[in-house]
Amino acid sequence: MYRLRGHHLFCLLGYRGMGYSKEYVENMTKLHQTLRNDPETWIQIVKGPDQLCEKYPNTGEYHCKDKTIYERDAAILEKMDLKIGQMLKWKDIEFRIRQHVVPTDIQTVCESCSWRTYGVCEEGVQEMLDGKGLRKVE
Repeated sequence: MYRLRGHHLFCLLGYRGMGYSKEYVENMTKLHQTLRNDPETWIQIVKGPDQLCEKYPNTGEYHCKDKTIYERDAAILEKMDLKIGQMLKWKDIEFRIRQHVVPTDIQTVCESCSWRTYGVCEEGVQEMLDGKGLRKVE
């Protein structure tokens, strides 16, 4: 089982092998590919830093505790009708994405995210809506 915060549910959709450090990328890739290959994997929704935040580089401001990140988490959980502490399988999260999310949501919910400008998160949402699941990361 993995512990994930709200906004990382969207980050996984847009993940293309880029990240904040080598360790962060390795951790994110492992999680991403686990979920891609086994959508039966259990996820627990947590408030605040999660298993991806554990590998965020210690190079200054730790944005994982930033107020805007908590606000983004809450907005995404509300949009997907998820609650802190809830446990569900990744395939059920994918189902909720298909039911509650459209690509343009990224522009508003993730407005302050530095990764948003790459456009990969909108692509990830669309691929989920098209039934493709998570993209393979090389």
